[in-house]
Amino acid sequence: MNKLTEQKLVAAFVKQVIGNSYFQAEDQIYLRNYVLRLVGDETLDATTAQTELLDLKDELIKQAQKNGRCGQTHDEKDILGAQLMELIVPRPSQVNQKFWRTYQNDDPQKAITDFYTLSRRSDYIKTRSIAKNIYFPAKTDYGDLEITINLSKPEKDPKQIALAKKQKSTDYPLCQLCLENEGYLGRIGYPARSNHRVIRFNIGDEQWGFQYSPYAYFGEHCIFLDTKHHEMQIDQDTFTRLLTIIEKFPGYFVGSNADLPIVGGSILTHEHYQGGRHVFAMEEAPIETSLEFSGFEGITAGIVKWPMSVIRLRGDSKAQLTQLANKILKKWRNYSDESVNVRAETNGEPHHTITPIARLRDGQLELDLVLRDNQTSKQYPDGIFHPHPDVQHIKQENIGLIEVMGLAILPPRLKKELKEVAKYLLGQQNEIADYHLPWAQQIKKDHADLNVDNVDDIVQKEVGKVFARVLEDAGVFKREEKGQAAFKRFVRSVGAK
Repeated sequence: MNKLTEQKLVAAFVKQVIGNSYFQAEDQIYLRNYVLRLVGDETLDATTAQTELLDLKDELIKQAQKNGRCGQTHDEKDILGAQLMELIVPRPSQVNQKFWRTYQNDDPQKAITDFYTLSRRSDYIKTRSIAKNIYFPAKTDYGDLEITINLSKPEKDPKQIALAKKQKSTDYPLCQLCLENEGYLGRIGYPARSNHRVIRFNIGDEQWGFQYSPYAYFGEHCIFLDTKHHEMQIDQDTFTRLLTIIEKFPGYFVGSNADLPIVGGSILTHEHYQGGRHVFAMEEAPIETSLEFSGFEGITAGIVKWPMSVIRLRGDSKAQLTQLANKILKKWRNYSDESVNVRAETNGEPHHTITPIARLRDGQLELDLVLRDNQTSKQYPDGIFHPHPDVQHIKQENIGLIEVMGLAILPPRLKKELKEVAKYLLGQQNEIADYHLPWAQQIKKDHADLNVDNVDDIVQKEVGKVFARVLEDAGVFKREEKGQAAFKRFVRSVGAK
């Protein structure tokens, strides 16, 4: 380390806090003592060559560990880091006042951008972790799907698991989406939220919250959550809320996971939606069969060219859109067609729901309604309309809202495993997983031109094909003549002409 570039660590961090917050030069002593309270007085004379706020925060955590003020697990470091970064985050009331003051001064976009910038700068959005994700596009018959191998979330640490078991159990907060997470310290096995802030807003007489996702999968990935803890439910109110949100938050799409296991998201216990500023392949997919629904002549509708079963509605009237969407949902809840294994329920267990997505396109309100069916069978115990066993070597998890729209979130294991597949394809010594072998053999058969220069591109292309198949598996009405005829029977049953 160059001694000429060294500076006192605590002083450097305090300087950055003042430069990135409402604190003033007169607050230096207070801030210094606040930091020492967390990391230990022994840190006062520590030096560093770092200059960036987050790097300085990391150095302080190392000093705290050295001083016995912080444990070695990821969660313990994250808790301390969030406490340090909270210094640049105003109180919730101040964050909300600033947001709505800017919003009401005819600049909603600036209000959103400022809040997004704060969430990134404070390390609530884990930008450095997100940058580790592997991303590539994949051309398919349905457009350019997107593939991510999720490396941002930390792997489970055995030490952390052991410590979590020793902790006294608590049901506060009730879940990770509850409003009570705002400012929560965190604990082993539960994320730190000291630097977390939520924008409050109303939808009718309900209070909702707007926040960003700490581990974003796409641009400005955000979450809209009911401030009351209750289970997910798709109904007419859902469609009204989604359309209201896209009016309140310009430039964002918003969608909801389904409200049933297997086809739903990872959290079904708290009503919430996801949104952001991103154009997914499904949005760009065209309508291939135009529809007109009796009594809704002002609504443009159609079946979308997509591996899953999607009905698109577009119009100017929020009331008409929500009424038609609700009519389709109600019909689907109770609709069966044995010829294509579509059953509304078995033994009293409901199987049908919808994954809805709302956006504003060319000045009109648009809703995509994705039909979902969560049946299982002896042949497909994980789900009939779920990734089938022959593609689970790539993706076996639930197909939630983000995947539905064309962005694959694949497990971290694939980073190493795909490298071994590439070695196998090149005839090099490898440790290919047995479950990848049939797929790799087929790739080798299909690509006689395989070489060291193109193998990675070919593997990525083939992963994209598998993801397209995953979505086809999740599609209720299949992309062949029999399935599409069944799809048309369903929309006719709702009143389509």
